[in-house]
Amino acid sequence: MAFVYKADPVRGAEWARLFAAKAPDIPFHIWPDIGEPDRVRYLAAWVPPQDIERQFPNLELFFSTGAGIDQFDLTVLPPELPVVRMAEPGVVAGMVEYATMAVLALHRDLPTYIRQQREARWAAHRVYPASKRRVSVLGLGVLGCAVLDQLRTLGFQLAGWSRTRRQIDGVACYAGREELAAMLAGTDILVCLLPLTQETRGILDSKLFQHLPRGASLVHVGRGAHLDHQALLDALESGGLSSAVVDVTDPEPLPAGHPFWAHPKILLTPHIASMTQPETAVEQVLDNIRCHQAGAPLMGLVDRSRGY
Repeated sequence: MAFVYKADPVRGAEWARLFAAKAPDIPFHIWPDIGEPDRVRYLAAWVPPQDIERQFPNLELFFSTGAGIDQFDLTVLPPELPVVRMAEPGVVAGMVEYATMAVLALHRDLPTYIRQQREARWAAHRVYPASKRRVSVLGLGVLGCAVLDQLRTLGFQLAGWSRTRRQIDGVACYAGREELAAMLAGTDILVCLLPLTQETRGILDSKLFQHLPRGASLVHVGRGAHLDHQALLDALESGGLSSAVVDVTDPEPLPAGHPFWAHPKILLTPHIASMTQPETAVEQVLDNIRCHQAGAPLMGLVDRSRGY
């Protein structure tokens, strides 16, 4: 059996070194070197190759090298092929760091002070304790729950929303479209960590923003296609939203001249909230290979009916 890695070749070299140390019995190849196609049982990729079934006729597991899977079309993959997304600790830790940084930046009015510094204007604003700030997370998967765990330690009032009902200590949980507006109405800082599905595409639109209290803020670390750019710009212009931290956009990178680049109320980063860490990613992949061989459940197995 052999393993093929099809993504960033620099990280691929790190994966190769780790495989050689931890699983020397599994031949490791970096695309486009695939070795003998018939021997390939495992493939990790950001974007799968075309005609994957013909190219790798004995493939048993397909790993996404990222936490999401919306970058490829599930319908073109063999229906019986298990697809596993990256849910390794490095991705989770990175997202917790970024989301916490962003929430604290909005909580302590950092966008306002950045604008004032550029204007050479010295003006202090009221400081509120975290216990007075209401933070809500859209998406209660592994990443959303980890972010809420960290925010809880800082004393924020917390809420969360998901497609199906969840119970999380210290978090007011809402479920389904019929409960979304109620959660939004009690939100000062909204964090989007949803998977991208047909139901969530474009969810951050003018209708959603209108349900938030005037002056609320947004942290967008989900997927670029969740956000209606013009709706965000309109909400910032009208004062409906006071500021936003945006890490993901559609398209990426943004074209030259896009309003987000120079907008004084947007803190923009280039999709760096969290990145797969080779050490922990390889550990998760090898654990899943062992589980697969033993017939045990896989960590991060994608439910194709849900799209994540």
